[in-house]
Amino acid sequence: MKIPKLYYAFGIFGSAIIIVAYVKWNDFSPVLETTERAVVNLEKQFNSEPSGMDQKVLYGIMFDAGSSGTRIHIFKFTQNPKETPKVIDETFRALKPGLSAYADNVDESAQGINELLAVAKEVVPTELWKSTPLILKATAGLRLLPGEKANELLNKVKNILLESPFFVKDDCISILEGADEGIFAWITVNFLTGSLNDPTKGSAGMLELGGGSTQITFQLSSETTLEETSPSDIISFQMFNHKYKLYSHSYLGLGLGSARLAVLGGVQGQALKEDEELTSPCSSPDFQGEWEHAKILYKIKGQKAGKPVYESCFDEVTKILHQKIHQIPEVKDLEFYAFAYYYDLAKDRGLIGKEGGTLAISDFETAAKNACGNMEAHQGEHPFLCMDLTYISLLLQELGFPKSYVLKLARKINDVETGWSLGATLHYMDSLHILQY
Repeated sequence: MKIPKLYYAFGIFGSAIIIVAYVKWNDFSPVLETTERAVVNLEKQFNSEPSGMDQKVLYGIMFDAGSSGTRIHIFKFTQNPKETPKVIDETFRALKPGLSAYADNVDESAQGINELLAVAKEVVPTELWKSTPLILKATAGLRLLPGEKANELLNKVKNILLESPFFVKDDCISILEGADEGIFAWITVNFLTGSLNDPTKGSAGMLELGGGSTQITFQLSSETTLEETSPSDIISFQMFNHKYKLYSHSYLGLGLGSARLAVLGGVQGQALKEDEELTSPCSSPDFQGEWEHAKILYKIKGQKAGKPVYESCFDEVTKILHQKIHQIPEVKDLEFYAFAYYYDLAKDRGLIGKEGGTLAISDFETAAKNACGNMEAHQGEHPFLCMDLTYISLLLQELGFPKSYVLKLARKINDVETGWSLGATLHYMDSLHILQY
């Protein structure tokens, strides 16, 4: 039978369509597979459920100008609509000495600031530079400087930051008040533990021991504490659409470095005369050495005492703390995290692991007695170990913690540093309405 020419033409045309469709499908299928892999990789990167198109990626940059060094924290956040943000990465760099060391030569501070800015440029994607807020907060080291010197130094640094490509406002640089330092550290801890996302979980208090000051901050729960506390120590603020009322107090001059200088008999910012030495009852009588604090070099000598070293050291530290601490009874009933030198000394002495842990106040006291009773073993590498551990043990007890109280010590929670920097960054971004709910 002969096939009509019209059917024959349709057959050829249909076959051609099938062949083209097959080729096109096979050519395009690798693209589909690549796209699917990209989506899976993106979900893995955020370590969350598949993200919607409205999820934002944001960065915040904090310069922490502390008494012993200048640090940069670069935080990466993701945020879904109407949800609190999540921190998914942190980049950290540190340089020594602290900014306060350049008080007499402010131009020398530029090199370190520019080095840290270069780190930020590497981490933050170029297209986000203009929308990424950058701020610098100076702590105890600059609070201890005369006002004129501190302002001159901060103005120098401010000019450098204003010339950077990031989102920098005119108020980008300031000296952080001690109470604010405690509040921001409190925000950090409770953000990382989830309490800020769910206030019904209950919050943790915060203890921080820096070089120049020490802070205690917790959420008020006792009306008695509220009535007996100075109004200047009560701070109310709003964040993530919740209101908080905290007790926060900073003890300037009672940080580990400043307290060490006081126990030795030195004066902050005052160099010794050529033939002068500072004496320490917390060292063995034959000890001689040098110690640099805030760019001043001190000669240190051990002091012979009629009592054992720990008892002599205990007496000297007690004098330094006498009537300087406002004790609050309710702290013993709350959960507290302790950071900075609390964590560092506990880790260095093997009292906790690298990731942190729990520790009773009495453990610090036991470690202090052991260090003071075995001075020769520590004189070379840790000449102030006896003094530092004794100081920490007594400071915590003066703050109202009994020897049986168990602290949580950590440098990081969920791989993020536990200091005040994250809290200050979140608070600043919240105030700019960069974080929207």
